[in-house]
Amino acid sequence: MIRQLPRWAWLGGGLLACIAGTINTVGYLGFRHEAISHLTGTTTLLGIAAAGGDLGEGLHWLLVLLAFLLGAMLSGFIVQHHTLQLGRRYGVALLVEAGLLLLAVPLLHAQMDLGLYAASVACGLQNAMVSTYSGTVLRTTHLSGSFTDLGIALGQLLRGLEADMLRVRLCVMLIGSFLVGSVMGGLAYRWLQEDTLLIPAALTGITGLCYHVYASRSGRSL
Repeated sequence: MIRQLPRWAWLGGGLLACIAGTINTVGYLGFRHEAISHLTGTTTLLGIAAAGGDLGEGLHWLLVLLAFLLGAMLSGFIVQHHTLQLGRRYGVALLVEAGLLLLAVPLLHAQMDLGLYAASVACGLQNAMVSTYSGTVLRTTHLSGSFTDLGIALGQLLRGLEADMLRVRLCVMLIGSFLVGSVMGGLAYRWLQEDTLLIPAALTGITGLCYHVYASRSGRSL
């Protein structure tokens, strides 16, 4: 059960979920019409391609999965911890994510799968960067866990049992933020197309720089 969650964790989690919603929307509306930020469907499509003997599609979906895994590996290498705590190298991780999203834009304009792989690396990096806080799993790039935890808590309340209301509020915040990011991405895509990714790139880059300045001034490790 979460005992407390500082304001910076609420703000950061909401912002990252919003960013992930925007990235995923660009993937769906782009030339391949595929999800970027979560892998359940991607793994299913890999299985379908394997069952059909479609080596080309199978390789594509495998590379998407490996790209996300690479992003998580980068997070482990850069941040070095899986528990959310101020003072860790989140600024560096956010700047790397911004760079990957910037790299993805021209590649997506050219309808190259490499752009999707770059965005997938960015999502894997982001998702692993803030994996847990106070022993509770935090996921900002997909919502299955949030909906599951929310459903469990609501079921407990219906039975008259005690539920972790802070966890409920956290799930609602993550789901709502992801939805807001998806709406923003859908609206922006009408005018910007693949350049919509410049929005999450700017947000992660600015946030990374601000965190870097904060950590430097407070004497925390980077």
